[in-house]
Amino acid sequence: MINLQQDTDGFIRMSRHFPEKVRIAVTFADGTTEELSGGRLNKAYDDALAEYRAQNHLDAKGFSRSPKKTGAGNKIDFVPVHPGMGD
Repeated sequence: MINLQQDTDGFIRMSRHFPEKVRIAVTFADGTTEELSGGRLNKAYDDALAEYRAQNHLDAKGFSRSPKKTGAGNKIDFVPVHPGMGD
């Protein structure tokens, strides 16, 4: 079992997908704990990545179609989570 801790801003650190069937315990900032599947957190990761790319004018693969800027723009490390988002 994997244990993750939500920070005070409502995010967990997640830089990659987890296996679909693995169970992950998330401890929320309010002290509650919920067990989620890897597939559910992968969906949250994909949604956060799509929102990030849209806000930064990136295409579906993470490439910028605007003039080059400094920094990696196609990756996220933090995913928003909330109690009750279980399967």
